[in-house]
Amino acid sequence: MLHDIDHVRGDLARIDLNLLVLFEAVFEERHVGRAAQRLHLSPSAVSHGVGRLRRALHDPVFLKHPKGVVPTARATELAVPIADILARVREVVGLALPFDPRHSTRRFAIGAPDAIATVVVPPVLAAVRREAPGVVVNVTEVEPAATLAALDARTIDVACYPLDAPPARFEARELYEEDFVIAARAAHPLGKKPSLEQYAAAQHVLVSPTGATRGFMDDVLAEHGLQRHIALTVPSFLWALTVIADGDLVATLPRTLVRAHGERFGVTALEPPLPFGPTRVRVVATRAAMNDAGIAWLVALLAREAPKARRGERSAAARRPETSKGRRAARSR
Repeated sequence: MLHDIDHVRGDLARIDLNLLVLFEAVFEERHVGRAAQRLHLSPSAVSHGVGRLRRALHDPVFLKHPKGVVPTARATELAVPIADILARVREVVGLALPFDPRHSTRRFAIGAPDAIATVVVPPVLAAVRREAPGVVVNVTEVEPAATLAALDARTIDVACYPLDAPPARFEARELYEEDFVIAARAAHPLGKKPSLEQYAAAQHVLVSPTGATRGFMDDVLAEHGLQRHIALTVPSFLWALTVIADGDLVATLPRTLVRAHGERFGVTALEPPLPFGPTRVRVVATRAAMNDAGIAWLVALLAREAPKARRGERSAAARRPETSKGRRAARSR
C-alpha cells in the first residue's frame, strides 16, 4: 500500500498544472502554433511541453496531421476530466482573489423552480452581462423540500424559492410577492371570473415535479365540498403553459409566470374565485456563504433585479395578509 502511494506521488511529481493548461489549449486548437499564441509561448516551448505530457501519460497524446495535430484516443478520453480539474482550480483561485465582477470568471449556481427562474433569471442575466461579462450562471431546478439541504451542501450557491422565515443559519431577502391565477387559453369557456364550482368542474393540469396526483387546491376544494378532475400531471410550469395553449384544460399557475410568458402561448390569466396566495419569493444563501464577496454580490444583484411584482402591479389577492394556506400554495397546484 505504501509502495502504491509513493508510486502515485512520483507520477504526480512529473506533472505540473501548466502541462494540463497546455493540454487543454492544444486539444482545443488542434494546432501547436495556435496553442502557442493562445498561451503566449513559443511553438518550441509547446512542443517541449507535449513531449513531457507524452512521457508522463505514457501515450503519444497528439499525433501530427497535415493541418496540425489530432488527439489520440487516450487524449480524447482524458479531455473531460482535465477540463473539470482546471475548472475546479480556476474556481478555487477565483475564490482566493478579491471579487471584482468586471474581471471575474467565476461560475455561480442558482437553484430555483422553473416558474421563478423564468421570471427572475432573464433580468439578472442581462445585468450580469453588463456588469460581469466573464461570470457564468448555472440555473438548476431543486425541489423546495431539498433546497436548504442543497445550500448547506454547497451544490448551489443561492436559491430563489417561496419561503417564510428561514432558519438562523440562512440569510434571505424578499424578491417579490406571488399569487396564483387560473391559466387557460384565450376565450376559454370558463369566462373571465369563474365561480368555485365552475373552477372545480374544469379539466385540470397539475404541476407536480414529484409525480404526486394531488395538490393544495384539492384540499381547498374539499373544504367547500368540491372535487376537481386532474386530467394530466406535468413536471414543470412551462410545460403546463404549452399543454393548456390548445384545448380546454386549465392550470393554476403563478401570476408573474403567466404575465411574463402567457401571451406567447396564447394563454391568459383568469381571476380565481378564492385568493390563491400570496407567497413570498426570496433569495436565500447560508450566512457562511454570504462571507464570500462573490455570493454577496449575486444576492444583491438578484434582490435588485427581481421583478418586484412588476413594480407595484400586485393583484388585490397578493396584497391580502399571508396565510398558512398561501404558504403551502407553493407546492403542487
